Amino acid sequence: MSGDGEWRQELDERQLEDVRRLLLAVREADGRPEVGPEGPLPGEFDGGEHLVACIEGEVVGYAHLDTTGDSFGHQVAELFVHPAHRNRGYGAKLLQALDERAAVGFRVWAHGDHPAAQRLARKTGLERKRELLILHVDVEGADWPEPVLRDGVSLRTFVTGQDEDAVVRVNARAFDWHPEQGALTADDVRADERRPWFDPGGFFLAVEKNTANGSLEDTVIGFHWTKVHEPTPGRFGGERVGEVYVVGVDPAAQGGGLGRALTLAGLRYLAGRGLRQIILYVEGDNAPALAVYSKLGFTRHETDVQYGR
Repeated sequence: MSGDGEWRQELDERQLEDVRRLLLAVREADGRPEVGPEGPLPGEFDGGEHLVACIEGEVVGYAHLDTTGDSFGHQVAELFVHPAHRNRGYGAKLLQALDERAAVGFRVWAHGDHPAAQRLARKTGLERKRELLILHVDVEGADWPEPVLRDGVSLRTFVTGQDEDAVVRVNARAFDWHPEQGALTADDVRADERRPWFDPGGFFLAVEKNTANGSLEDTVIGFHWTKVHEPTPGRFGGERVGEVYVVGVDPAAQGGGLGRALTLAGLRYLAGRGLRQIILYVEGDNAPALAVYSKLGFTRHETDVQYGR
C-alpha cells in the first residue's frame, strides 16, 4: 500500500473527489459518514492532516487526523477502508501510519462499533476509552407537552449575526467538561451557518429579560440547536431524521426544568416538520442525561466508540 503522497494539510481537487468517492462507498455499506455527492466534506474532516492510501493508483483507504485535538489534548483520528478492499490488512496499515504520525495518547473513532474495528483494536492493543450513544425515538405516539418556563424566561429563535457570541458563552460554561463541545467558537457557529442543514428557525434560545438600569435587552441562559439529516442509505429506513443536536443550559440557570423545556421545544418543532424519527448523541456515562431522555421516549440505537492506548 502506498500513500497518494504523504500526510497533507489540504486535499487538492482530485484528492478531494477521490476521498469523497471512498466515503460515499463506505456510507453505502455502513450508513456513515454523512457525506454528500458534492459540496464540502462533513465538518469533522476540516483542518488537520489527511492520508490517502492507494494500491496501483486505486484509492483503498483514507485517514484524517485532527491535530488540534479535543479539549483534553487528545488528537482524534478517523480511518476508513473502501468496502471492496476490506479484510486485506489495509485498516491495520492505516492505523500504523496514524501511530507513527499522531501524538502519544491519540484517540480513533469506530462509528457504530463495527466488528472489524473491534478486532483491529484487540490486535493492536487499543482500549475502549469513550462511548458515545446514539438514542432514537419514533415521533408517532410520543407525548411531548408544551414546554413550561419559569417567570421572566421566554423562548425565541436564533438571530444570525447577533446571537453567536451569546450562545458560545453559554456553551462554554455548560460543556466545560466535554472533549469537543466545550471548545465551540463563534467562528465554528458561523461556519455551520453556511452548511445546508442550518436552520435558525430550529435553533431555540432561552432568554431572561435584563431590567437593570432600565435595559430591555435579554440574556441568553440556554439553547437547543436542532438539526435535520437528509436520507442516508442503510440508516433509519432511508428517511430524513431530526436531531437534538445540542442542548446547553448555563449552570447558573440549572435546576428549574429549563433543559427539559428547551428539549421539548425542539422536539415539538421537529415533529411539526413532519419528521417521523428523531435521534440524539449522548455520552455513555452521562447518567442524568440518559434518565431525562429515557423519560422522553428515547432508546439506545447505536454506539460510537473512541479507542486509545
